[in-house]
Amino acid sequence: MRSRHHRREGASARMKIGYTAPLEMADTLAEAGYDYVEPLIARFGLADAASLEAAKRSVSRARLPTLSFGLFFPGDMRLVGPALDPPRVKSYLARVAELMSHAGADVAVMGSAAARNVPEGFDRARAKDQLLEAYSWAADAFEGSGTVIAIEPQNRKETNIIRSLPEAVWFAEQVDRPELRVVADSYHMDEEQEPLQHLATYADWIVHVQLADTGRKRPGSGSFDYGTFSGHLATSGYAGHIAVEIPGKFSVSELRESCRFLRRFWPQ
Repeated sequence: MRSRHHRREGASARMKIGYTAPLEMADTLAEAGYDYVEPLIARFGLADAASLEAAKRSVSRARLPTLSFGLFFPGDMRLVGPALDPPRVKSYLARVAELMSHAGADVAVMGSAAARNVPEGFDRARAKDQLLEAYSWAADAFEGSGTVIAIEPQNRKETNIIRSLPEAVWFAEQVDRPELRVVADSYHMDEEQEPLQHLATYADWIVHVQLADTGRKRPGSGSFDYGTFSGHLATSGYAGHIAVEIPGKFSVSELRESCRFLRRFWPQ
C-alpha cells in the first residue's frame, strides 16, 4: 500500500480542496480554482467488467485528479438486514477497489446511508455484526490498492446508525485494519450538533474531510463556524484532502467564490 501522509510532519503542506461532482465538471472546477474532483462511485454502475473498464477510461480522461470518491454503494445494495447478498457485495467491492487503484485515489468515502440503515424491527446487534463483517470484506478488497476506505457518519435525517465520529471510530477500531478509517463531514456534524472538539479527539482516525455550509449551502453563504472547525484540524495535524459536498448547480463565479472563501481557512 502506498504511504499515506494525513498527518503533518514539519512544514505545513498546501491543503488540496476538491469538489464532489461528475467528471464532466472537471473543466469548470479547474477554472474555479479547485485542485481535484470527487466523483460518485455509484454513478459508474460497476455491475460487471465492462462497466469497470468504461469507468477506468472516464477517470483517465478527467482533467483534474480524482483524489477521493464518494457515494460508495448503489441504491439497491444492502449491508444490513435480510436483503444482504454477500457474493454481490464482495464482487462489487473488488471492482471498486480496482477502480480506486487505477484512479490513484487516496480515499473512498463509505457513507451510503441506504446500504447500512437498519430495517425496522431488525435486531440492532445483528445489524452491527453485519456491518462489521461488511467493513472487513471492504478492508480485504482494498488491501494493497493504495486507497483507504473512510466510514462517513451521517445525520439522523439520512441514517439510523453511525451518526457521529465516535460511533464511526468504534466500527473502525473493531475491524482494526489500516484500510479502514473515518471521514469528518461538517454538514452532518452541524446537523447532529456534534462537538467540533471531536475533530481533535479522533484526529488519528480522520483521513478525509467533506464540507458544506449550514443547511448544506455553498461554503461562505451560511453561518457555519469554519474558524473553529479548521482550527481543530490544524492543531491536530490533519493534512488530508478537503472536498465540498453540496447539492445544486452553481455558476463558475459562485464556485470560485466558495473556493476563495475556503482558502481563507486552508491557504495556499
